[in-house]
Amino acid sequence: MTYLINFLTWFRLISGPIIFFLILVFNSYGLALILFLIASFSDYLDGYLARKYDCESIFGEVLDPIADKILTLFLISTLTLYFQSFFIGFIGSIILSRELWVGALRDMNARVGNKEATSVSYIGKLKTTFQFMAFFSYLLGVFLHNSLIIFISGFILFAALILTIYSGFLYTINSFSNKPS
Repeated sequence: MTYLINFLTWFRLISGPIIFFLILVFNSYGLALILFLIASFSDYLDGYLARKYDCESIFGEVLDPIADKILTLFLISTLTLYFQSFFIGFIGSIILSRELWVGALRDMNARVGNKEATSVSYIGKLKTTFQFMAFFSYLLGVFLHNSLIIFISGFILFAALILTIYSGFLYTINSFSNKPS
């Protein structure tokens, strides 16, 4: 089971670059959409299986959020380039900055024995869900050539931005107010 769980995480890691090429080089929007759906579902599935079969590991704990961030990085880059969008690029830059900041907080907290301050929270999972919903919506709009879906995707991305900032703020507060014993 551990191999399957690790495979799902690695699959998410490599999906981002593949989606990038599928959209920007091969114009294969349907395949990119399907690959993104599978990658998104793998985010839920690997965590669920690890908990259910008691296969949680330090490797998975470290690599799982990195896989999410790499997938997010490639989707933001892909969508920014595809649409040549200042809006997606700017919001994406804020999202990626938060991801780097929280990564630094996690590293700091691990070094001082305060890992609980930045352990994955409900709001963090909700943030990822909204980010993935925005990416899915954009990819669906591109695949269907539907301007309304693409327009609505911008609002979903903005909601993801709010959740991203809020969760980063909470992790920051927790990191500097919870001192290890």
